[in-house]
Amino acid sequence: MITMEHVCKSYKIAKRNAGFGEALKALFHREYEVIRALDNVTFTIGDGEMVGYIGPNGAGKSSTIKILSGILTPDHGTVLVDGRVPYKDRIRHVQEIGVVFGQRSQLWWDVPVIDSFELLKDIYSITEPLYRQSLEELTELLNLTELLRSPARQLSLGQRMRCEIAASLLHRPRILFLDEPTIGLDAVSKLAVRDFILKQNQTHGTTVILTTHDMQDIEALASRIILIGKGRILMDGTLNDIKRGGENIDETVAELYRTYDI
Repeated sequence: MITMEHVCKSYKIAKRNAGFGEALKALFHREYEVIRALDNVTFTIGDGEMVGYIGPNGAGKSSTIKILSGILTPDHGTVLVDGRVPYKDRIRHVQEIGVVFGQRSQLWWDVPVIDSFELLKDIYSITEPLYRQSLEELTELLNLTELLRSPARQLSLGQRMRCEIAASLLHRPRILFLDEPTIGLDAVSKLAVRDFILKQNQTHGTTVILTTHDMQDIEALASRIILIGKGRILMDGTLNDIKRGGENIDETVAELYRTYDI
């Protein structure tokens, strides 16, 4: 069970105009702008749910994922993930979650992928039998056989993302946070990743929170949609709640953004 109640998070960002004079002035008098990334965010997600967490750029999606995974601490509010406060009990918390950031890597760049997997095995204290079982299952389902001996820097984006997803699941987490996992992938790779996530949910009952701008991902995977904009939860429902007539999902979501002025 994942619960967020009245969560707020703000960032202070330094601002200045262009030019050497402005840079010099900023050394002595720096101006800041406060960005309210999350504003009274409240929702609950049950075990085994697959939730699409959508919104425009800067809406607060990644901040939410980082708070739920224990990377960030909220300014106010309560966060519980299976009874744990993520940012207070990080060591125990990370044993139960998997996180994939589409624009960040957890693989070591210059070593073969299998070496990264072996290191993650030690970091998560995965037993040898469980590691071998997970590795065989993930290698087969994600078609990684030809990739394991290659350094991450030599893989295409689609190949690397398949390895990133495998790395996040080696320790069999109960909860999977996916922050734009299909960004930049070709059609074949997207279908393979979507199919794998569905199987992971159906086979192991993994709770999945998916943030993405690709609405086909949401349509294929999510049974529930949470819309966030300007740091606030604006809608919590299903695809059928927002679909109208013969509009495709992209048109539907674009109209939703216009309606809420986000």
